Amino acid sequence: MIVNGTDRVKRVVCPFFAWFPSGDRYIERGNNMVLLTAENIRKSYGTRVIFDDISFSIHEGDKIGVVGVNGTGKSTLLKIVAGVNQADSGEIITMNGMRMGYLPQSPVFRPGTTVLEQVFYGDNPVMALVREYESTMKALETNPTDEKLTKQAAQLSEKMDKAEAWSLESEAKNILTRLGISDFSQPVETLSGGQRKRVALAAALIAPVDLLILDEPTNHIDNDTVEWLEKHLEKYSKALLMVTHDRYFLDRVANRMLELEKGKIYTYQANFTKYLEMKAEREERLLSEEKKRQNFLRNELEWVRRGAQARSTKQKARLQRFEEVSAIRAPEEKQSVDISSVNSRLGKKTIELEHVCKGYNGVEYIHDFSYIILRNDRVGITGNNGCGKTTLLKMMTGQLQPDSGTVTRGETVKIGVFAQENEEWDENQRVLDYIRDVAEYVPTVDGRLSASQLLEKFLFPIPMQRGPISMLSGGEKRRLYLAKVLMEAPNILFLDEPTNDLDIETLMILEDYLDHFQGAVVAVSHDRYFLDKTMGRIFAFLGNGRIKQYEGGYTDFRNAYLKEQPVESQSVSVKKEAPVERKAEKKLLKMSYKDQREYDSIGDEIAALEDKIAALETEMAACTTDYMRLQELSDEKTATEEKLEERMERWMELSELAEEIEKNRQEMA
Repeated sequence: MIVNGTDRVKRVVCPFFAWFPSGDRYIERGNNMVLLTAENIRKSYGTRVIFDDISFSIHEGDKIGVVGVNGTGKSTLLKIVAGVNQADSGEIITMNGMRMGYLPQSPVFRPGTTVLEQVFYGDNPVMALVREYESTMKALETNPTDEKLTKQAAQLSEKMDKAEAWSLESEAKNILTRLGISDFSQPVETLSGGQRKRVALAAALIAPVDLLILDEPTNHIDNDTVEWLEKHLEKYSKALLMVTHDRYFLDRVANRMLELEKGKIYTYQANFTKYLEMKAEREERLLSEEKKRQNFLRNELEWVRRGAQARSTKQKARLQRFEEVSAIRAPEEKQSVDISSVNSRLGKKTIELEHVCKGYNGVEYIHDFSYIILRNDRVGITGNNGCGKTTLLKMMTGQLQPDSGTVTRGETVKIGVFAQENEEWDENQRVLDYIRDVAEYVPTVDGRLSASQLLEKFLFPIPMQRGPISMLSGGEKRRLYLAKVLMEAPNILFLDEPTNDLDIETLMILEDYLDHFQGAVVAVSHDRYFLDKTMGRIFAFLGNGRIKQYEGGYTDFRNAYLKEQPVESQSVSVKKEAPVERKAEKKLLKMSYKDQREYDSIGDEIAALEDKIAALETEMAACTTDYMRLQELSDEKTATEEKLEERMERWMELSELAEEIEKNRQEMA
């Protein structure tokens, strides 16, 4: 429950991005204001307890990563904090007037709206004003002689000036452009899943909030976009609460970690790497304390068995202490996914691609590509969304045929495919029966594993095995799907975005498994950490059907790629090569009237500010003995420098937008 003292707070939730004001309790601790406190939150589904009276707080400046095994309730926690779901008990207490935004894993959009309308969807007055202005300008483009629309546009323009809303509109367009969305008037229903995610992400990033909640923001976006988002959030001044499996992202953005484990919550003032160290220390302390407890119990039990009299107060207290310590639950032995030996023999001939080409609708995605998969290959495939990575994987596995060239497979090749999307589920089927559909037993170097034993190694205890698939979380379903793929004992493993929706612990075990896997692995992934940890070769899609091979992991590839680029472009990411579109389908981008007016005059503003700073410095040098005047000049100089920095940043934004528009104009020509 969200409370203001004892009152429930009403919220308006957008299906693809939520923006809402929150409660009225003001909390402060030290120098950092407490934005939100969760007290004694409890949540269960049937007999399964997700949270067992957990409490935590979020302060200004916190950038919190939430981690835990799939099924521990990471997304559920975010939904409860955001007010989308309700806890069974406990309360969420928020700061006076706090604004909160929430980006779900799978955004849902309103039909019949454009990209920009979706970005500015919400009850915030400034966003509503921008939405109305954009709608009016769109109507005016269709009916330029309409006097009523012209008058309305002028009135809205004045309101935009007073509300200082132009910067919000410009920021939205700049972020959309950075995220690869350049047609702001495009209907959202025509966008791909990845593009929709980017639109929702843009809406989240421009929303005027105090706490931004992001559920898997890096899923289904390419490496270039992830790196841009990472840098953007490093500079983000508001509080963040996020779930992501991207470990480099957590290392560089998060300054605090919340770990969910067996219904409890543990907090660490650390990024991801430091969190791992602190978690190991915590677990070592627990083991040490358990050893001390066991030693105490052994000594006391010996005393009890000797028939010690319990007449004195001291002896009674000793017996009571023994009973209390006996009742303490020992730390549960940590389960791990052990999948180290499930594979079958691979002969000399594997999979060979010779001069393969593939295209769609006149666009060639793969041009003249040849490669022989080696018996113990570790190949990572990277590139921007829509460039053909999954297409290449499907040709290797035989799911697609090339337009030209050949793909041949050896007789002993046994392919396992872990696809981006789970196969069709029978939600009523038992978890155990889902695995038994593949085989009752799987051979290993230590003997045979039954389907039930394999599931236990994948953190599915017996009671969960007997339950229906419908009771599993999205992440648990991914883990179950992975178990089924490995139950088939493949010797060439194809992984298409394996890190999506898998928890970090399972990813680490999967990485360890791949280290010992006696076969070849080919993986499409945008997870930089995963590629660095497991891959020895990278195939990079560089556009226009070109695929180039680089030795090493993702970081090695990036370093080598940047060295190949001209000096002036080395700070730029791998350029996205979008599929060629028919001219009739492309729209000419234009800068808004307000942006154009600002762009034309901003150079003069910057020059004037620089002149003012120079004049202030000259005057300061002339009155070194007049301390009061010197302080006034110093304060004015500081304020002018801040204004100059702000205008320089704005000039860079407008310049990038102008560059994009010019590029679009040339493409249209």
